[in-house]
Amino acid sequence: MSDIVERYNIPQQHFWLHGPWPGGPVEHNAAAGMWNVYGYPELVEVLGDPTTFSSDTLRLVPEEQRPKGMSLEGFITQIDPPEHGKLRKLVSSAFTRKVVADLEPRIAAVTHELLDAARERGGLELVRDLAYPLPVIVIAELLGVPSSDRVLFKQWADAMFRSDTKVSFDELLERQGEGTEAAMKAWWEMSSYLAGHAAERRRQPRADLLTKLVEAEVDGERLPDEQVVNFAMVLLLAGHVTTTMLLGNTVLALDAFPEQQEKARADRATIPAIIEESLRFFTPFALLGRTTMREAELGGVTIPADQTVLVWPGAANRDPRQFTDPGVFDSGRDPNPHLAFGRGIHFCLGAPLARLEGRIALNVLLDRFSTLRTDPADPVEFMPVPTMTGVRRLPLV
Repeated sequence: MSDIVERYNIPQQHFWLHGPWPGGPVEHNAAAGMWNVYGYPELVEVLGDPTTFSSDTLRLVPEEQRPKGMSLEGFITQIDPPEHGKLRKLVSSAFTRKVVADLEPRIAAVTHELLDAARERGGLELVRDLAYPLPVIVIAELLGVPSSDRVLFKQWADAMFRSDTKVSFDELLERQGEGTEAAMKAWWEMSSYLAGHAAERRRQPRADLLTKLVEAEVDGERLPDEQVVNFAMVLLLAGHVTTTMLLGNTVLALDAFPEQQEKARADRATIPAIIEESLRFFTPFALLGRTTMREAELGGVTIPADQTVLVWPGAANRDPRQFTDPGVFDSGRDPNPHLAFGRGIHFCLGAPLARLEGRIALNVLLDRFSTLRTDPADPVEFMPVPTMTGVRRLPLV
């Protein structure tokens, strides 16, 4: 692993890629007033018990620290049962196995179009030319917003996830200084943009996911506008950020481990397993937030009620108690029960779509390029966000 860290200059802040955990499976950070959970079985316990470990981390943020007029109603990642189940059911039909499978021809066509455009420009920077635009186009078309606005989406996502150690939406509220202003400006701009499209759907419904949200009813009542907008925001952001990192990370792994690339070329049936090992090895979202609703025993440690708990899938996916030789990239792991998509009621709704996009894109890349190799003269750049593992630039030769 040290060779990879040095070769790609992986930032020290990605501690789970540099060596052992900074503490035990469960550790109290007294200075920050938070608890860190690094162990695999401990993470499984937290993610599987929403009654004890709530996803509503905003509830511990004092009212005076929240921007006036902002609401997180509809942010499905921050909601507990029973409301969570009701909202998740609204969009689950948009991500069924059949719906996702039917997207395969469109995903393949877009992949070829993007690579054709990159060839005409000369050179291939994977994130800019494919890993970012592909999932944005797909999720935008599902929602029903113009995929041609993807430059705007990227600006907003970059501002909200640029340089902070937090990844949950509510924790953006705790930012200070210039980063706060940029994040909040992006938040309001994206909210206004989606609100405009939602209002248009109320006037003229279409066969898209945004119309479904506008027309949906929970307990006999339509969703309030703010819930529709916030729900759409989560789907648009989460619907592309994870896949962008997944695809970039997997291509990076094929460069770092050329024997895996040859394996994939010789037998395309191995690509899904390579993607799964990439998700474990370079976990895209390496941090999730929870709060304790009551005192909890975890990993032999007592955590009081009303505490912020930071759970680290990136670290748990390298727990030697669960994974043999966790620092080794081994696409032959079977089983490979990584936590890159979460676990329990908040398991990533778009996981099947992300996996499909990754598989199709990798197959097309292997078809069109005799080798996938990084450019020594143009180094790989990792995203600066400490809790997200992904490449920001990945030039190929």
